Amino acid sequence: MSLALYRKYRPGTFAELKGQEHVTGPLQQALRNGRIHHAYLFSGPRGCGKTSSARILARSLNCEKGPTPDPCGVCDSCVALAPNGPGSLDVVEIDAASHGGVDDARDLRDRAFYSPVASRFKVYIIDEAHMVSREGFNALLKLVEEPPEFLRFVFATTEPEKVLATIRSRTHHDPFRLMPRRELTELLQDVVDKEGIAVDRTVLPLVVRAAAGSARDGLSILDQVLASAGADGVTREAAAGLLGVTPDTLLDDVVDAFAARDSAAVFGAVDLVMERGHDPRRFAQDVLERLRDLVVLDAVPDAGDKGLLDCPADQLERMGRQATMLGTAGLSRAADLFHEGLTEMRGTTAPRLLLELVCARVLLPAAAHDAGSVLTRIERLERRLDIATPSSGAVPAAHPPSVASEAPRGSGAPVDGRTDPQPPSESQSKPQSQSKPQPQSPPAPVTWPSTAPLGGDDAAAPETAPTDASAIATAAAAPEDAPTAGLDAAALRRSWDAVLDAVKTRKRTTHARLLDAQVLHVRGRLLTMGFTTPTLAKQFKDSVNIEVLREALAEAIGADLDVDCVVAGAAAPPPSTPTSQAAGPPPTAHEGFAPGDEAVAEDPDAPPAPDRVLNGEDAALRLIESELGGKVVGTVGE
Repeated sequence: MSLALYRKYRPGTFAELKGQEHVTGPLQQALRNGRIHHAYLFSGPRGCGKTSSARILARSLNCEKGPTPDPCGVCDSCVALAPNGPGSLDVVEIDAASHGGVDDARDLRDRAFYSPVASRFKVYIIDEAHMVSREGFNALLKLVEEPPEFLRFVFATTEPEKVLATIRSRTHHDPFRLMPRRELTELLQDVVDKEGIAVDRTVLPLVVRAAAGSARDGLSILDQVLASAGADGVTREAAAGLLGVTPDTLLDDVVDAFAARDSAAVFGAVDLVMERGHDPRRFAQDVLERLRDLVVLDAVPDAGDKGLLDCPADQLERMGRQATMLGTAGLSRAADLFHEGLTEMRGTTAPRLLLELVCARVLLPAAAHDAGSVLTRIERLERRLDIATPSSGAVPAAHPPSVASEAPRGSGAPVDGRTDPQPPSESQSKPQSQSKPQPQSPPAPVTWPSTAPLGGDDAAAPETAPTDASAIATAAAAPEDAPTAGLDAAALRRSWDAVLDAVKTRKRTTHARLLDAQVLHVRGRLLTMGFTTPTLAKQFKDSVNIEVLREALAEAIGADLDVDCVVAGAAAPPPSTPTSQAAGPPPTAHEGFAPGDEAVAEDPDAPPAPDRVLNGEDAALRLIESELGGKVVGTVGE
């Protein structure tokens, strides 16, 4: 029969007591100086080392070489008062929870005047001192005020305010505190190494969070986790199931769904929580803790390097994207709603109903008029809309036409959903400014966008039947057991890190643009990506980025998907015929580039070009590309 870890690794000296240096340091110095008080009051949360410190103090006082801050550990007194020693008649521990009456206090007072049997001092350690009755404290008052020369008192309590004021005034009060996360992690890792059991590196953060700063609770929880170790040691899945913690994959699904305003995925996750038998309150608490981590990561992007968050690097990267998509106001509002929901769930008979109501409030900020909801809506509008530029991408009539326009026919770019299979003629390969100007339709009026409905863009996007004959034939010929069958937005978000890694190996600029994008929804074979501005969506769609993303999807998850780009949060337009499914030859390596650019191939692994100061015409062209979404296809010489 093994000894419990919290007893096996109980500290025996002040040096072994971690996280309480603000108390142990002055006590050690007092022992060196010979200025030991006759009564101490140790207060603090449970499991932080109050009783252990009282025993170490008694050991230091009665050591043959003492009083000393460093007991020798070999004399009879040190051996008897060791963490697992037999004890000493001169060191008496009293549990005030069961011996706090006036009769117990009188009995202690009568026996306290007898000299020590074999030690230098007689030490009384009164645990849970706040449980001593008022009459009991009054019976001890005179003894605590004027004890014999050989008598020392140590009162340990979690509620010092309940100790009689006249007793407190006659003691030295040392407040203990919860153990810091980093030091508790180091303590548990040291225990794991000594036990020789393989433990997944992501298990200890779960134990530390469950311990909530208590070293004794942390050792007890770790003891339970190590007892369940299998042939491969302790895995995160086994530890999470044992501790009742919500799996990270489920938390990622919920947060990603909140960011994309995918109500179906959110309520599907809640239903999965109930099916697996998880406590809705615990799930809400875990979501709130995740939101807290995202708030910290949003405020301090390098929180992982500074030790504010204890997460693996891949998890920090994923959480960083989640924080960006939800936004500062959205994160703060969601955290407030879940905190209020947890308060409402206490004692309720329908916790699932309250959990679903909280999720609905997070999804629909337009339903409330408080400051947090208004800020969230404003933040979404600022991110998805450039008021001066219509979402259709048309250039206002006030700007000069033909400088920034679509690529000419024959360059490989789609026109009205179709690709011109004919090669460009000699006249068509000339700069666009020398061609015949094309009539432009009047710009769409700039209107304030309406609030997106509950559930995001899925409810707003109309289902339109394909009108192109080739698209209809392609859809009819697609097999029902294609690799994309059963793939939804939530599943793709879970595998998005692998997709990004595959994109990065192909084209770094595409990878950089996708870091600010999010998966909105997957309908059949069509993946809709959301970008923060119309310009970013247009630039991604009108280049080789689409083909790079499709190849990465096929490599990472084996899915053959067509890609559409919209503004995140805006009403989705009717799905157009994807570039990759249009009739005509497959796209070439130079698709999406203007004529004349084919001679300089882009190196996907080349470092980014150094920034330079743009002046004159270069600055004007850059402004047209960045603000109006245009593409310069040529310039007119003098």
